[in-house]
Amino acid sequence: MDRRSLIKNAGIAGVLAAGVAPAVVNAQAAVRWRLSSSFPKALDTIFGAAEVFAAKVKAMSGGKFEISVHAGGEITPPFGVVDAVQQGSIEMAHTAPYYFHGKNEVFALGCAIPFGLNSRQMTAWMYEGNGLKLMREFYAKYDIINFPGGNTGAQMGGWYRKEIKSAADLKGMKMRIGGFAGRVFERMGGVPQNIPGGEIYTALEKGTIDSAEWVGPYDDLKLGFNKVAPNYYYPGWWEGGPQLDFFINQKAFNTLSAENKAIIESASAYAHTDMQAKYDAKNPTALKQLVGAGTKLQRFPKDVMDLAFKESMALYAELSEKNQDWKKIYSDYSKFRADSNLWFRFAEAGFDDFMQAQKL
Repeated sequence: MDRRSLIKNAGIAGVLAAGVAPAVVNAQAAVRWRLSSSFPKALDTIFGAAEVFAAKVKAMSGGKFEISVHAGGEITPPFGVVDAVQQGSIEMAHTAPYYFHGKNEVFALGCAIPFGLNSRQMTAWMYEGNGLKLMREFYAKYDIINFPGGNTGAQMGGWYRKEIKSAADLKGMKMRIGGFAGRVFERMGGVPQNIPGGEIYTALEKGTIDSAEWVGPYDDLKLGFNKVAPNYYYPGWWEGGPQLDFFINQKAFNTLSAENKAIIESASAYAHTDMQAKYDAKNPTALKQLVGAGTKLQRFPKDVMDLAFKESMALYAELSEKNQDWKKIYSDYSKFRADSNLWFRFAEAGFDDFMQAQKL
């Protein structure tokens, strides 16, 4: 007797007795999701984190849980992923939360704010501090649950057509600067532009913008920014440790089995670490190539950094007065930042400062 006849004639008791129930249950338990990224496929590190995540989910589930990964623009616009996840038109997304600070400034705290946490500090706040708890309480208002999904590490300060000799040179400058940092750049006299990664080169080449920042040497070399703007500045004071997130529709997540929920958690943690490792391994060689090709590598003048810090702190104080969500979470975030920097000042900074002065 074949399985179909057996199920029809024997009923569930017969199926259980025949020992084929596990196969039936497994067939019913197959899960197929779609993930929309905010990034183009060409950026194998940042877009690739979603692919790494999906591959781990499939492997750990024995192929029963599959997530198809789609580049920005394929099924949703790069900056439309939060709405799509919230509405349930897709199950999940991979994005930089600060892109959505226009909905509420708190989104930026889940990614990066100027003069915020570095990569390790951000991970510590999320997993061992109150970060994940506080951000999930906030994202619940959008029917979203988040999982850390990567970090680039401290970023570069971007590409400029002309040299920056003082803060005065920023006045009127049109710059592609991601997310929340644009608020500070505007206070400094600049004109921020929010442009998806795949469109930055053309805007810089045509002179639609005067400068642009993305991530760091590896991605910037791929995107060819050095061909249209010779001056490369550091550090990216607005992104000391930007965290990417996997945003999942809360209802979709709730329908998962306990096993699949655990798989999501484990796969996201793996992708989170993997993305940082890739950037740390690939950026050194890329920076050498950029400098070798004529890129002018320069540090921001001190008055630029001082003004940026002053305006950032003023903005945070203003937001704490008018946005209670911000006040609640930033209060915890800023205390964690102060304690972390006290520790890093001695051990990490002391070690790094010595090592970077050596001839290796």
